[in-house]
Amino acid sequence: MFNIDGIMKALQSDPGLQKNLMTGAAGMAAGMLLSGGGLGKMVGGVAKVGAVAAVGGLAWSAWQNYQKNQPGNSPASSEEAFIPPPQASYQREELGKSLVRAMISAAKADGQIDTEEKDRIFKRLEAMPLSAEEKAFVFDELSSPLDIEAVVARADTPEHASEIYAASLVAMKPDTPTERAYLDALAFKLKLDPALVAEIHKTAGLETSAPPMAANAYAPTSNV
Repeated sequence: MFNIDGIMKALQSDPGLQKNLMTGAAGMAAGMLLSGGGLGKMVGGVAKVGAVAAVGGLAWSAWQNYQKNQPGNSPASSEEAFIPPPQASYQREELGKSLVRAMISAAKADGQIDTEEKDRIFKRLEAMPLSAEEKAFVFDELSSPLDIEAVVARADTPEHASEIYAASLVAMKPDTPTERAYLDALAFKLKLDPALVAEIHKTAGLETSAPPMAANAYAPTSNV
């Protein structure tokens, strides 16, 4: 079974990745995704908030606020639609992989992880307390070209789509045109209502960017 929180912590400990990964959203990623922080209230009865639960809590809170403003009586999504219970280990692991993939892809969006830095990160990861399978997963995600379609493909439910977007948002500081374009394209491809996107940004403590761009505005296989 994958230790998703261990992977997150290993990535966070790398000085180079700290510039791009899990440093955005007003410091939420490092402080809240890994230790709970202020997101503890969002995730209800989750006693120990890990990375999956924290991202799920952010998305769930935004989703609830979004639904309150929708016409009609839209059925409310349960907490478990965002945060699989501990006994649902496979679903939790698969969601965790999707969120890690989304975060790493978002960190690549500004083109700052070059070949030299990847090699240095790989050497550092080799010494980290992760299993061979976990290291291989991280190596593959870091070394593969940026592919937004692969990120979007993991969104098998509307709730997971919102979580993938939330994970991507908190993995970057969307303060460059390239990063904002990536988020706009991601929201478009995930078929997220702009009002929901706005709620996710609000919950994360960030303003939304310009209106979503066309689906082809960001190349799906840009070499980064």
